[in-house]
Amino acid sequence: MTSAPLAARLGRVAGPLFFPVTAYGPDGAVDLDAFRAHVRTGIDAGAAAVFACCGTGEFHALTPQEFRSVVAAAVEETAGEVPVVAGAGYGTALAIQYAKLAEEAGADGLLAMPPYLVVADQEGLLSHYAALAAATSLETIVYQRDNAVFTPDTVVALAGTPGVIGLKDGYGDLDLMQRIVSAVRTELPGRDFLYFNGLPTAELTGPAYRGIGVTLYSSAVFAFAPDIALAFYRAMDGGDDELAGALLDHFYRPLVELRAKGRGYAVSLVKAGVRLGGLDVGEVRTPLTEPPAAHIEELTAIIARGRAVLEKHGQERRG
Repeated sequence: MTSAPLAARLGRVAGPLFFPVTAYGPDGAVDLDAFRAHVRTGIDAGAAAVFACCGTGEFHALTPQEFRSVVAAAVEETAGEVPVVAGAGYGTALAIQYAKLAEEAGADGLLAMPPYLVVADQEGLLSHYAALAAATSLETIVYQRDNAVFTPDTVVALAGTPGVIGLKDGYGDLDLMQRIVSAVRTELPGRDFLYFNGLPTAELTGPAYRGIGVTLYSSAVFAFAPDIALAFYRAMDGGDDELAGALLDHFYRPLVELRAKGRGYAVSLVKAGVRLGGLDVGEVRTPLTEPPAAHIEELTAIIARGRAVLEKHGQERRG
C-alpha cells in the first residue's frame, strides 16, 4: 500500500490504467512468477496503476486464497511505484470478504464489481456499495455495468458515501453519463469525484467520453501491446488527432470487430495477446474458452498493423 490517497494519485495519472491477466501454469494453478513478470512489464512500459484480479484478471475464477496471493504479488512487484487496485464482487458478505483480503494483501483500493446474478433496485445497490466501502480502509471505485446501472441521484449518493471515490462506466450510455456528471457537479460542488471509461477496448470510445470530461480509462490493450496503448494515450492527451485516428481506424476498430466474434473475448483474446508477446500466462479458466487458431491469426495481423501505424507515424515525424 502506498502512503498517498488513491483518489489523489489517480486524479493525476499520466498513462493508461493496466488490468493484468492472471497467469496460470500448465497444471492450471496460479503462476505467480509469470504474473509478476507481466506486472513488471506493464510498470516498466508506463502503466499509471495496476488493477489486479478484476474482469480481465478473471476475478470470477479465483478462490479467495488465490485472490489474496495474486493481489499481494502485484503489491510486492509494484513496490509503491504505482497504486494497486483489487477487484471485489459477488453478494455483500462475499464482497466484504474479498475487500478485507485485498486490504490484508496491501492493496491501495477496490474496484467494486456488480453483485452476483441478482437485479437489485437503486436502494439495494446503494446499501451494498456503502457496506462494502465501510468494511475496510480502502478507497472504492464502483463499476457500473450489467445489473448495476445507476440513476444520477444514486451516483450523487454514492459520491457522498465515505470511502467511494469514483465510478467506472462499463455500460456505455453517454446520455446517462452526462447526466450523472452534471448531477454530481451540481449537487456536490467541489467534490472531486473520479470517472472512468470502463468499456471493453475503451480507446474506441475515448474521444466520445473525453467530450463529457471523462479522460481516465481502463486499457485491456495495454496488457498485450503496451507500446500501442501508450502511443494512443499520448496522442489523445497531446492532441495528435492524426495518430489517434490512424490507430482507431487500423488497430482499435478491427480489434473490436474481432472481439465481437466470440463470447468472453474481452478476457481470452487479451490473454492470447499476452502469449503472442512471448509471456506464457496460460489459458483462461472455464467457463471461458480459448479463441480458435483463425482468430489468433487475425489478432496477430491486427497487432502488426497497429505497430505499422506507429512506425509510419515515427518516420513521418523524423522526415
